[in-house]
Amino acid sequence: MKRHTLGAALAMALLSAASTAVLAHGPGGSHHGASKQEQTDWGIAAERKQARRTIAISMDDKMRFTPDRLQFKQGETVRLLIRNEGKLMHEFVIGTKKELDAHAEMMIKHPGMEHDEPYMAHVAPGQTGEIVWTFNRAGEFDFACLIAGHYQAGMVGKILVEATHGKK
Repeated sequence: MKRHTLGAALAMALLSAASTAVLAHGPGGSHHGASKQEQTDWGIAAERKQARRTIAISMDDKMRFTPDRLQFKQGETVRLLIRNEGKLMHEFVIGTKKELDAHAEMMIKHPGMEHDEPYMAHVAPGQTGEIVWTFNRAGEFDFACLIAGHYQAGMVGKILVEATHGKK
């Protein structure tokens, strides 16, 4: 038992050290505005009143997001309104592919792991959650449902953030 606990503690420490953001799951619900203003590689949390537009996203038990591709301009603040159309719990987590891969692995090993970050929304069946986010870094990012088995079944999407500086 001690060996398992030490191994789990070591794995969590390594994940935290390798990550620019601490990843954790909360019991449910979503974020309504910025709970933490911490810069990540994929942007920063924002307040709802800062959002210039709202994007509706649905997720379902076919392990798919609709739409599964999003595009924003660097510096754009958006409200992502995420509806769970399925009968299973789903989540919407923004990150880099590397971050999501590592986190998905941890979720398989520790399915009861708690999350509560502003770039995550945990949405019960038939409910709607939201994330308000400023995409202040250009690049290609990802979003996914990291509930054990969902990510592996292809419940993923892409975000393209176009650089706005340097354009003539």
